[in-house]
Amino acid sequence: MIRRALQADRPVVAVAYSGGRDSTALLHATAQAAHEQGVEVLALHVHHGLQPRADDWLAHCERQCAAWRRKGWPLTLVSRRLELAPGRGDSVEAVARKARYQALHEMAQSHGAGIVLLAHHRRDQAETFLLQALRGAGVAGLAGMPQAAERAGVVWTRPWLEHPREAVEAYVRQHRLRYIDDDSNSDPRYARNRLRLQVWPALTAAFPQAEATLSDAGTWARDASVCLAELAELDLAALQDEDDALRLSPLLKLGAARARNTLRHWYRRLAGQPLPAAALERLWAELPGAGAAQWELPAGMLRCYRGRLSFSLRPATPAASGPARQARLQIRRAGRYRLAGWGGTLVARRVAAGGVALPLLAELTLAERSGGEQFQSGPGRPPRSLKKQFQAQGVPAWARSGPLLYAGERLLWVPGLGIDARARAGSGEAQVSLDWLPDEVG
Repeated sequence: MIRRALQADRPVVAVAYSGGRDSTALLHATAQAAHEQGVEVLALHVHHGLQPRADDWLAHCERQCAAWRRKGWPLTLVSRRLELAPGRGDSVEAVARKARYQALHEMAQSHGAGIVLLAHHRRDQAETFLLQALRGAGVAGLAGMPQAAERAGVVWTRPWLEHPREAVEAYVRQHRLRYIDDDSNSDPRYARNRLRLQVWPALTAAFPQAEATLSDAGTWARDASVCLAELAELDLAALQDEDDALRLSPLLKLGAARARNTLRHWYRRLAGQPLPAAALERLWAELPGAGAAQWELPAGMLRCYRGRLSFSLRPATPAASGPARQARLQIRRAGRYRLAGWGGTLVARRVAAGGVALPLLAELTLAERSGGEQFQSGPGRPPRSLKKQFQAQGVPAWARSGPLLYAGERLLWVPGLGIDARARAGSGEAQVSLDWLPDEVG
């Protein structure tokens, strides 16, 4: 129904819409502009199921979007209900945030939106900088929220990040917009609420320009973080061997600050998560005298041997009662295909060029890497081993999960690399692109 409501020949933009003041203002401004420019708008609402009034909030969003549609605005509401079960000791905020972004990502992709607008403004950025500083974050953490970022095929952008909160409030008053007040925003159990309610009024009373200056500090931290990442890439090019291991002697000669920066960048690329500060301190203290040594971390194992530091991911341990891995798949149309036992979803989207012909996907075999597979990355390029292709394209180890897709003995698609050039469809054929969404993406 929703897909039919969207016009296929018009671009689609999505807005994360909670029904609160900021997202209501952003959705109103976006839908009004879209009406003039021929763009379809999706309002993406996530029902967390954590608040007693969550059903009322969803009903409010439905009524508001229906009212704006009656004005002729090209707007469609898409919602997702979550069933969150935070574990003991888990942060409810963190669990909800991760699930929310994953749900927004999936809704955007499944409805053809390549861009999602978020309603964060300058006050949000300043608060994030303060919270990260109080948590002891490094430069990357202090950088706060980027104005735009691309993750797994979706561009996330914050068009109001440099605008003060007062500007959003003025917009809401000007257009007499109705919005939801979330009761949990006054709950002091949450760190951001304590900052807003108890710290921020006193801070701005003493320093009226705090919002602007702290937001600027986050921008400078972001610039510094980009520079550190670029420096780490230069150092890794000289230190990393073909097996993604680091040569220790030249690493230690870089000096403490530069070498530690390289270690953090290298580990995050391979593990898909930050290197814990305590682990980095221990590693840096023990590396100079290490012969054969190893350090166990939550994501896997670091090993030092013969002057090289290597990392291996911890093997996934399937639950005893978990489903067996799906070995066969039929794709006859665009859509989402949850693959049992693989920990993710395969997304097929219709494209005009660069995809794989639909008839080739009618009978697929799903398989793990076994060694010896050859992949051709582009027309006229020689087929090379998956290991070399992953290294050449800079695909981190954690992004290589998911099954290889075969049609008979013919390799069609590899997670992290895409469609083999030899399997790409010709012009005029019905074809789809393929994307892998691991359960942990968000």
